[in-house]
Amino acid sequence: MKAMKKLLSALLFAPLLALASGPELHLDKAPVSTDPAALQNGAKIFVNYCLNCHGASYMRYNRLQEIGLSEQMIKDNLMFTADKIGEPMRIAMQRDEAKVFFGAAPPDLTVISRSRASEFGSGADWLYTYLRSFYRDESRPTGWNNVIFENVGMPHVLYELQGQQVAKVEQKDDGHGNKVKEISLEPGTPGKLSKEEYDKATADLVSYLVWMGEPMAEKRKSIGTGVIAFLGLLFVLSYLLKKNFWKDIH
Repeated sequence: MKAMKKLLSALLFAPLLALASGPELHLDKAPVSTDPAALQNGAKIFVNYCLNCHGASYMRYNRLQEIGLSEQMIKDNLMFTADKIGEPMRIAMQRDEAKVFFGAAPPDLTVISRSRASEFGSGADWLYTYLRSFYRDESRPTGWNNVIFENVGMPHVLYELQGQQVAKVEQKDDGHGNKVKEISLEPGTPGKLSKEEYDKATADLVSYLVWMGEPMAEKRKSIGTGVIAFLGLLFVLSYLLKKNFWKDIH
């Protein structure tokens, strides 16, 4: 019986121990904003750099009016993959073609921030770190790799803005007697933007991706606050009413 308990414990906790002994994933805090100007800039970056390969098939162009854009502004500046403003943000590339080009079909990005949140705790932090962690790797088919998504099939589409980073690889002890690879990034060829400007552009893009995953989030939060306030007031009134009814009963 004791042997059976030991075996069950080993089977249950071995995966957890293996995970604990692996390299820790460090994510930078994403400065997510709900400011319309930031969301509009994020939408512009998304359409110009992401929508070539990644679709957002659950988001319609006309919903961009909710971040302060007029219908004409959307048509003139952001609608490159549709004819009508009520159409979804789809792409022309087929999934089977994408698998040939990249080894895997690029995922739809409508709810990517929520999807990554289910895996890593904060989808915004993961996306913000990921978009700033590409480096040159000539061993990869695309010529690019990523610190937090090793051997990713996606090339660094924002490289002209950020420039190229160079990876410095070291082998370090993880505290459990295992050697783990640690990658630090150093500036290489500069891009069009400074580091601060690129971080801001990336933050705007992530803010837009977060908004796109749940456009009603801010309204939902404000409604929730109003409901809690109403219930609090109702509780006070109910308590006073109960106290008045029972004041003569001992």
